Amino acid sequence: MELRIFTEPQQGASYDQLLAVARRAEETGFGAFFRSDHYLKMGSVPGEPGPTDAWTTLAGLARDTSRIRLGTLMTAATFRLPGPLAITVAQVDQMSGGRVELGIGAGWFAEEHTAYGIPFPSVGERFDRLEEQLAVITGLWETPAGGTFDFPGKYYPVSDSPALPKPVQQPRPPVLLGGTGPKRTPRLAARYAAEFNMPFVSLADSAALIERVRAACVEIDRDPATMVWSHALVVCCGRDEAEVARRAAAIGREPAELRENGLAGTPAEIVDRLGRYASIGSQRVYLQVLDLADLDHLELIAAEVMPQL
Repeated sequence: MELRIFTEPQQGASYDQLLAVARRAEETGFGAFFRSDHYLKMGSVPGEPGPTDAWTTLAGLARDTSRIRLGTLMTAATFRLPGPLAITVAQVDQMSGGRVELGIGAGWFAEEHTAYGIPFPSVGERFDRLEEQLAVITGLWETPAGGTFDFPGKYYPVSDSPALPKPVQQPRPPVLLGGTGPKRTPRLAARYAAEFNMPFVSLADSAALIERVRAACVEIDRDPATMVWSHALVVCCGRDEAEVARRAAAIGREPAELRENGLAGTPAEIVDRLGRYASIGSQRVYLQVLDLADLDHLELIAAEVMPQL
């Protein structure tokens, strides 16, 4: 199982803080550094110094790191037009030497749209727009060099596009889709995604989600074995109970609740929990790190959890 680091900068983080986490993750052997794509804090945290833009951050990290993969969980389709987003991701892929992955979703946090003047249509329309965005973005990337791309969309019609620039990764950077939707999400994942992510989903619910996506793959004659299955879970690791409690308190959570809903406890406990996710098919886990100042947390996981996976 591969471990990746996943951050929530809308809760309060500067670029320099994110860079420090990304570099430590790279140095200690994590597979990737991902960040959320939100413009408004959640909960009672102050949220200062304010939000940072996901793709501006990843462009900086593309030049300020050298090996670690970079991506979003998840870019909101409501934030960007598909053509410009395809250009942005392709450029960051070039800047990183081919290390970028695009996690994208329909968007769900109504308050951040209101706070920054972003239209927020109905859930049905958001999924319609997401489906068109996926068709446009992947279509632009996959158009052969020298060709043009057209798409007769309702929301995003494209005509005679030169489909440039091209990403380094061919035919395209990996696309991640995820969530718990019972119908459209599995269908879109089967058609467009290299990876299906289950955010903060229990073991019991995960098996049913995986089966729905597998069935959607079979319906379009795609081998389900070509899909990467992953989870995102909050992490709180400590050498002993006192350290677990200290780290839980730093993020405003209780150890018992974190053990129930995330990955919490000693390295041995976390290895056991990860093994249970692996047993249902999960191949990759995004460790949601909420205290970005605690770089020793990453060191501990890299030294005492990662080698046992």
